[in-house]
Amino acid sequence: MNTIILLGAPGAGKGTTAEGIKAKTRYVHISTGDMLREAVRNGTPLGREAKTYMERGELVPDDLILKLVEARLQEGGRDESYMFDGFPRTIEQAKLLAQLLAKFHAKVDYVFFLDAARDVLIDRLTGRRICRECGTNYHVRNIPPKREGVCDACGGELYQRPDDTEETIVNRLNVFRKETEGLITFYDEEGVLVRVDSAQHRDKITAEILEMLEELAGP
Repeated sequence: MNTIILLGAPGAGKGTTAEGIKAKTRYVHISTGDMLREAVRNGTPLGREAKTYMERGELVPDDLILKLVEARLQEGGRDESYMFDGFPRTIEQAKLLAQLLAKFHAKVDYVFFLDAARDVLIDRLTGRRICRECGTNYHVRNIPPKREGVCDACGGELYQRPDDTEETIVNRLNVFRKETEGLITFYDEEGVLVRVDSAQHRDKITAEILEMLEELAGP
C-alpha cells in the first residue's frame, strides 16, 4: 500500500493536482470532506453521528474521521495506493493516521507540500469561478472559459464562491498557517516532506510529482 498526502493552503492547487495524478495513476483520491458529506447523505451510522456535530457547527472529532478513513482503506485493501487531500491538518491527526496505516503495514511515503506566495494564492482564489452544474474550475485570467460566465464542459453558469472574497481568503490563509505550520515541520523531520512550487503551471506540478511516484513504484 503506497500512501501520499497533498498539503497546501487554499488556492495552492490540491484539487487540480489530485485530478492530474488520478488521470495518470491508480491512486485512489481520499478527501475526508467528501467522505463526510457522502456518509451523511447515505445515512450511514458514521454519517448520522457526524451529522450531529456538523449541524451544531462543530468540528467532527478526529476519531470519527479516522473511522471513515479506516473503512475506506479496508474496502480497498492493501494493494491499493491512496492519495489524501487536505488531511491530516494537525500533528495529532498525522499521528493517528500513522497508527491507522500501521495496521495495514503501511506508512506515509510522501507529503507533497504545494507551496506558493501569499499574493499568488489570493489572486488565484479571487479569480476562481466554478460551474454550478458540473463543478469545473476556471480562472478569469489563467483558465478562462470560451464564453464569459459559461462552462465549456456543460454550458452551466459560472459563479464565485462566497468564501473566495479577498477578506475571507486572507482569514482562511491565516487559519491554514496557524493550523499546519507545525504539521509541515513534523513531516519534514519525518523525512517525507517534498516542497513543490505551486506557482508554476499545473502540468509541471503534476509532472514533478509523477516522477517521484514512479521512483516509489520501483522497476
